[in-house]
Amino acid sequence: MKFLTFAVETLPGDQLGVLLESGGIFNVTLAAARSGAAAPATMLSLIQAGEGGVRAIRELLQRCEDEWTFPQDAVKFRPPLSNGKNVFCVGRNYREHIIEGNRANGRPENQFPEAIEFFTKPATALVGHRGRVLRHEALTNSLDYEVELAIVIGKKGTNIAQADALDHVFGFTVVNDITARDLQKRHGQWFKGKALDTTCPMGPVITHRSAIPDPNDLRLTLEVNGEMRQDHRTSDMIFSVQRIIEELSAGMTLEPGDVVSTGTPQGVGFAMVPPRCLQVGDVVRATVERIGTLENTVV
Repeated sequence: MKFLTFAVETLPGDQLGVLLESGGIFNVTLAAARSGAAAPATMLSLIQAGEGGVRAIRELLQRCEDEWTFPQDAVKFRPPLSNGKNVFCVGRNYREHIIEGNRANGRPENQFPEAIEFFTKPATALVGHRGRVLRHEALTNSLDYEVELAIVIGKKGTNIAQADALDHVFGFTVVNDITARDLQKRHGQWFKGKALDTTCPMGPVITHRSAIPDPNDLRLTLEVNGEMRQDHRTSDMIFSVQRIIEELSAGMTLEPGDVVSTGTPQGVGFAMVPPRCLQVGDVVRATVERIGTLENTVV
């Protein structure tokens, strides 16, 4: 199942939905309220409820799918999770991306990290599918894109072993790790260059883990104005999904609703010759197999 958070003009607050195979969006929040069913009303409450919450939504769909389904054009996509939960990110996790970055920065090409490099993005960076990404022209001359597979934690845990890691996953989503390369380089530590408002597009959905047998073998692509810039598979990651969860959770508790983005492959704009970073008007489409396409426009 594919779950999403959205808004409609005629209803207050964010709504929890299911993206149907027909392309329609079933409004779980509204259907539960009108029918009196005991189903989760928000994305976070669904994740916290686990398999019981998923079962409740399946039952609700069987009862009243036709009655509470909206066309996509009638809704505004929101980030699947925007409630202040942690957004953790992994840097430099694809070998060819590391090589292109080292080359662009004048470092030895085959200089690879010995440990996973983590950083975070603030909640103010989040923006949903079809949302606008600010160009931040007064701050940066090199706003860049990065398509990434992101893990959504479903079960609280600390010191999680790789063998148990997927048991702690609710599902997966798409993140575009928009980055101000000049700020990233100037400040040394990556946070400032990764943390500007609207630089964490996320969505359009969270695909439940049951629909993704192997997250370490998914195709991910990114297009700018229809031109393919990135096209690789998560099998190219240096550190697998399980390894990332194991290392991040060592001595640090992961909680339901936490998001962990796993890094980007080769093809980023700043490493091209000449560099080709984002400009006002650009339409960026980030896609991960079995999840969907996250589209945003730079303004």
